[in-house]
Amino acid sequence: MTRTELEQCIDLYGKDIFSFCRYATGSLQEGEELYQDTFLKAVELMKKMDMSQNPKSFLLSIAVKLWKNKQRKYAWRQRIAGMESLEEKGEYQNIPSNLANVMPEDSLLQKEQKQIVYQCIRELSQKYQLLLYLYYASDLSVNEIAVLLKLPEGTVKSRLHKARKLLKEQLEDAGYDK
Repeated sequence: MTRTELEQCIDLYGKDIFSFCRYATGSLQEGEELYQDTFLKAVELMKKMDMSQNPKSFLLSIAVKLWKNKQRKYAWRQRIAGMESLEEKGEYQNIPSNLANVMPEDSLLQKEQKQIVYQCIRELSQKYQLLLYLYYASDLSVNEIAVLLKLPEGTVKSRLHKARKLLKEQLEDAGYDK
């Protein structure tokens, strides 16, 4: 891959990668840092990237590996000496609404529902959170997720099923039966 092709990848997939980084870290600042680290690593691995393959998946795999490494380091530091949490609570208070002509009450209800769903997802274990994000927000197929996470397709399918089931139970407990 050439430098120009990498710049095209950044233009095409930069928003998706940033969105993943922000979601994974739970904060804007940490997300920006992970995003920058991802593309720095992509520059290092530029020779291994192939535009005919799925470059978005390749970039997401870099971001996932960097994020997992950061989580591991944080866990080790917590065992040695407690530190403050990586997550900044309330970071997603301003989730934008995609609907332009909505009554204020509907907009507020929609924002509240998004907050509740987001909070329920955050209560799941990280392996389920990651799968839900990659499948629904990044629009990756089960096969692409399996390749990205180096898991068998059956494992990805069963974890997605389990994640949906757990999320449904949590939403029902929060009062959403639909």
